[in-house]
Amino acid sequence: MKPIVQYASIASACAAFALPAGPALAWGATGHRLVGRAAMAALPDDLPAFLRADVAVAAVGELSREPDRWRDAGRTHDSSRDPGHFVDVADDGTILGGPALAALPETRAAYEGALRAAGADSWKAGYLPYAIIDGWQQLAKDFAYWRADAAAAAVSNPAHRAWLAADGAERQRLILRDLGVLAHYVGDGSQPLHVTVHFNGWGPYPNPEGFTQDHIHTPFEGELVRVGVEPAAVRAAMAPYADCRCDIARWTAAYLAASQAQVAPLYRLQKAGGLTPGDLRGRAFATARLAAGASALRDVVVDAWRSSAAGRVGWPEIAVTDIEAGKIDPFDSLYGAD
Repeated sequence: MKPIVQYASIASACAAFALPAGPALAWGATGHRLVGRAAMAALPDDLPAFLRADVAVAAVGELSREPDRWRDAGRTHDSSRDPGHFVDVADDGTILGGPALAALPETRAAYEGALRAAGADSWKAGYLPYAIIDGWQQLAKDFAYWRADAAAAAVSNPAHRAWLAADGAERQRLILRDLGVLAHYVGDGSQPLHVTVHFNGWGPYPNPEGFTQDHIHTPFEGELVRVGVEPAAVRAAMAPYADCRCDIARWTAAYLAASQAQVAPLYRLQKAGGLTPGDLRGRAFATARLAAGASALRDVVVDAWRSSAAGRVGWPEIAVTDIEAGKIDPFDSLYGAD
């Protein structure tokens, strides 16, 4: 299929203006763009060409900001979605004394029940792990449908071929949008202050090292990144692709635990003056965390693509492997047999 062209204006716009400072909404606009663009630019050659095109790199950089831009849509919307940006992990590895980050319940309903048993709830504790898992599962399903549509060239019926090609073009647009949303939550997960009870000053907890009670959240993720972090430095600091050989829930827990382990180092850095404007230590720390987010996003996109080869699509459901092998015309199933 041909790469989409609808996002070309975004790529042009990116080159036309300097990135503005964003509100404190997990990384600011600058940080989320950096994560999305760096990850997409690092995708390997075995992924579809439309994902690796410059317009897609630019588009995901912009779309990675969407969950922050949704805010203030209304009380129902915001109260449901805002807690998806964080998870309050305590120093003992539990989420507000409830389930352990390393052993999360399989569903949000079970997670909610475990939190309530500990006197908390997901509106207070956040549900970032589930936002990441949900986004990954959506992307893997998107890829499975794209694979089915991409096999349209082998379909003998010309009307079916035309419909499948149009569906594939639409699927590419949906993939970039859904990938941008996933990029946002993966990016949130690389910001240590989004995976801790110490999210904006140490708070009312044991504090033997005398960490600050000042609100450090906004200065760290916003202004410091905007003026001090270079895209080339983020790309250079990215780790090689790593296949965790595990399911997305286990991957997510390990990823967030690695970010949570950087909470105390961040507070130590602040105590030593490393977050003051112009200090190279703060720039290096932020660069490393953004590179961790970009590396993680690249990895989960690759894993979602490879996982999609074993997916099932349509109704009645059919196997992607059968479609790609030319064993079945997928039109009836994808168009819908009601």
